[in-house]
Amino acid sequence: MARSLGITLDATSDAPLYRQIVHEIEGRIRSGALPAGYRLPPSRALALELATHRNTVVRAYEELADIGLVGSTVGRGTFVTPPPPPANPIRPASDGATLPWRSLMSRAAGAEPLRRADRLTRSVRTGDVINMTRMQPPNALLPHEQLRRCLDHVLKTRGPSALSYAPREGVLRLRTLIAEELARAGVPADRDSVLITTGSQQALDVLARALINPGDTFLVDESTYTGAINILTTAGARLIGVPSDELGPDMTALRQLTRAGAKGFYLMPNCGNPTGHSIGLERRRELVAWSHDASVPLIEDDYGADLLIDGHAPPPALRTLDGQVIYVGTFSKKLIPALRVGFMVCPEALRGHLLPLKHAMDLGTSALLQYALAEFIDRGYLRKHLERLQPAYRARRDALVESLRAHLPPGIRCEPPSQGLVLWLDLPSWLNPDDVFDEAQRHGVLITPGTLNSASGSGRPGLRLTFCAEPPDRLAEGARRLSKALKILIDSHRNSTHHKSTRMEVV
Repeated sequence: MARSLGITLDATSDAPLYRQIVHEIEGRIRSGALPAGYRLPPSRALALELATHRNTVVRAYEELADIGLVGSTVGRGTFVTPPPPPANPIRPASDGATLPWRSLMSRAAGAEPLRRADRLTRSVRTGDVINMTRMQPPNALLPHEQLRRCLDHVLKTRGPSALSYAPREGVLRLRTLIAEELARAGVPADRDSVLITTGSQQALDVLARALINPGDTFLVDESTYTGAINILTTAGARLIGVPSDELGPDMTALRQLTRAGAKGFYLMPNCGNPTGHSIGLERRRELVAWSHDASVPLIEDDYGADLLIDGHAPPPALRTLDGQVIYVGTFSKKLIPALRVGFMVCPEALRGHLLPLKHAMDLGTSALLQYALAEFIDRGYLRKHLERLQPAYRARRDALVESLRAHLPPGIRCEPPSQGLVLWLDLPSWLNPDDVFDEAQRHGVLITPGTLNSASGSGRPGLRLTFCAEPPDRLAEGARRLSKALKILIDSHRNSTHHKSTRMEVV
């Protein structure tokens, strides 16, 4: 350890020494501890004091100069530069007139599912609320150092070429590695059938643009992913929810819906969002047979792939059973949400239509992030990360389930999922999930009402609880708070029912 200008360098840190110097000096400049005009020590002197090579200090000074914090003058030294003058925002000219924006909006912009989600989002409390709606890894489980190493390696080895536009189908190395990972999981794919997208959300958007004309019928599970509902609705689809039993979509109901002429059926065979349920193998085979009989493509969203909390492999993917299935995957839930890298595997006949649509939307998913992700996978970091995630998520799930079973009111049960990130609570038909959402907030816990996951807005009554973002102790406390909220609503309903019954007897 050595000190200079209040700098402390840590030889055990993963960060290079020059970056530590940059970080320390930048922090002191921005805090005002090193004012404008302050002369930094000569690079040779600072290197001697820090027991490091002079080139390390020179590189740090160069980076500080690149971001405009210092400037050097030959023969005089390196000085802290004055901060830029404060911005003086210019207000746009206006005579008070406004355009008729309300009448200019498209029907998609005012779609009911979007308004439903926006209404609940705007009503969310801030403060110390136990959040069982976030569906992403906690900061402590985000492999930021490993990703930083991969980004550094890509920039060092590829240079400016990593900063250009990517091929519209995605970087070849990443597509190859994804195809290999899928093959290990039993999902047939080759690099030419993999299309990289900006998250799985874009994959669904591209598919919606390719398959749907306004007014077309599209099938979804009765309770399904809110993002899919929003994408399909804004594409102009007429959504029909398919009811399910404990094995998956109800085939009798599905065959009756065949007459609707649907353009596709979107479903999550593994750890469905919001229910956490998986589709049984025999039902998967029935779905594939139905798809061919009805000429309706299946879109398989496997967002929770590899999140096997109990270590039990799920049944074969739908695409394993039928190469005509469109398979969608993502790295957001199992790795890093900010990567915004997803992919889909689709039949060759469809691929040629999807590529131009995808390219028109974004001109290509970030090449830099694709190269970094490929390096991350190739180094074995992804496999190690998943080995770390699984026991952490198991502990979180178990803490939540144990507390729910101990405190939930009679008649409300939870079924622990063996895969994925969500747990579903069925509610009595008379109990409005939105009322539970409001009451739970008053008790300091945030949950997702099942109304958000319903294609019609009034489907299966229930609550979705996620257990990935909060630690086990807070999940246990969140279950206690939610149980209190439910008891209040149930007692209120009983009292109201009893009061009405007494009044009828008196009359």
